[in-house]
Amino acid sequence: MTNPETCPCQSGKAFADCCGPYLSGEKAAPTPEALMRSRYSAFATGNIDYLEESLLPGTRGDFDREAAAEWARSSEWTGLHIRSTTGGGEGDTKGDVEFVALFRQNGQDRVHHETGSFEKQDGRWYYVDGVSGTRPRRVEKVGRNEPCPCGSGKKYKKCCGIAA
Repeated sequence: MTNPETCPCQSGKAFADCCGPYLSGEKAAPTPEALMRSRYSAFATGNIDYLEESLLPGTRGDFDREAAAEWARSSEWTGLHIRSTTGGGEGDTKGDVEFVALFRQNGQDRVHHETGSFEKQDGRWYYVDGVSGTRPRRVEKVGRNEPCPCGSGKKYKKCCGIAA
């Protein structure tokens, strides 16, 4: 983090107006994306207590504080890119965030690419677990006589489905 007042999650906001209130316990993250950003900021600032507290209760038993602290301490956190989010709206109880965390460790640039799962319990979002790598994309097949998904109002075969 080049400017100590800028949030490590690279939202472009000041730390005090972004992840700071979540890490201090003043406020709860309102969405899975906000929680993901705050967890990245917790790694960048070495706030291991927050990393543990933001885990879904019942999943904290296998949290390795020493390993998390060592990873946070031995790394320079250089960037966070949110690739996509699903769910996590006001009425949702589950959400996913695909992200890429960039860091430098032992002089080498490294990448952690994950899709994290989040769950809301008692009005609060928690990190559940994550799957490393790219999330599989779901492609829906459009029938030739169905409306074109581009919104033109034409049938797919007369619009985007025309063979080149």
